[in-house]
Amino acid sequence: MLTHPTLDQLNAMGFYGMAKAFQEMAANPEAQSLSHAEWLALLLDHEARLRQDKRFASRIRYARLRHNAVPEDIDYRTARSLDRRLVTELLTGRWIDNHENLIIGGATELAS
Repeated sequence: MLTHPTLDQLNAMGFYGMAKAFQEMAANPEAQSLSHAEWLALLLDHEARLRQDKRFASRIRYARLRHNAVPEDIDYRTARSLDRRLVTELLTGRWIDNHENLIIGGATELAS
């Protein structure tokens, strides 16, 4: 099978994630043992993930956030009554899977 025409066609159609995954899988000898359905599923998964990542990056740019905050930077030593165990539990996202609501209230502080 010729891979170059397939890669060219995937790229021409805008399936960049699938094209990259196709190249990686074609070069991987372990991928030869996969069925056609498994190959297709992996290609589609790569494409979907790439598109999701691009949408997320676009939304982040559009939001023009001033700070790149991450949960690891939370300072639990200050007197804000933050429960580390509760925050860790919320970060797992299980409350979303369980279709539960979340309201966070209180004053905000700006770090200088």
